[in-house]
Amino acid sequence: MADERDAERDAILAALTPVVDGIAATFGPVCDVVLHDYRNPGKSVVAVAGSVTGRGVGGAMSEIGMRVLARGDEAEDDLNYVTRTRSGTLVKSSTMVLRDSTGAVFGALCVNVDVSAVTQVHGLLGALAGLDAAPAELPTTTFGNDIDSVVDALVDVHQSKQRGSWAELDRAERLELFGGLDSRGVFAVRGAVEQVAARLGISRASAYNYLSRARAAHDTSTGGPA
Repeated sequence: MADERDAERDAILAALTPVVDGIAATFGPVCDVVLHDYRNPGKSVVAVAGSVTGRGVGGAMSEIGMRVLARGDEAEDDLNYVTRTRSGTLVKSSTMVLRDSTGAVFGALCVNVDVSAVTQVHGLLGALAGLDAAPAELPTTTFGNDIDSVVDALVDVHQSKQRGSWAELDRAERLELFGGLDSRGVFAVRGAVEQVAARLGISRASAYNYLSRARAAHDTSTGGPA
């Protein structure tokens, strides 16, 4: 049964591979399209066209993929959201989850369009029209070919929000750090707890303890497991 399901998933990915090139060709150099197989999170990219996010075949999922993986079969399509890469590029994206015939999520088709130039033109036209609206603060998304680099970047971002090293954080701040990482889907990746522990300079046991406490605190605040 498992072999049949894998064969079905492989067939779906194979059918979508030429679609990746077709979408990217339609939008041109401002677009990249990435096809993910979440059965292998560390090397989830099975097809890619374009270079907006800098991924290649065999590359890792982004933090967006981590969130999908963490939601499992409850994951839904996320369409037309705007984010910023760590290099400052503004990207409008859509992530469409892939399901097999049982409804199980096993991958995603992602379309990313660089809208930096459009945003600049919009700003210039607004200035000419006398409009001086402040740009909205956009979240920064980490894209990378190496899953370790994505996890490390997320740890750095969340730790910087606490404005202190691990030793300087109090218990509430440490729980908030682990809760924040968990909400971003970091711990859905195999080996992520050990990697986060190494990044923070703490033991694996301590990392598991803080993760458990952060989840317990979340369950209490929401009235039960999500």
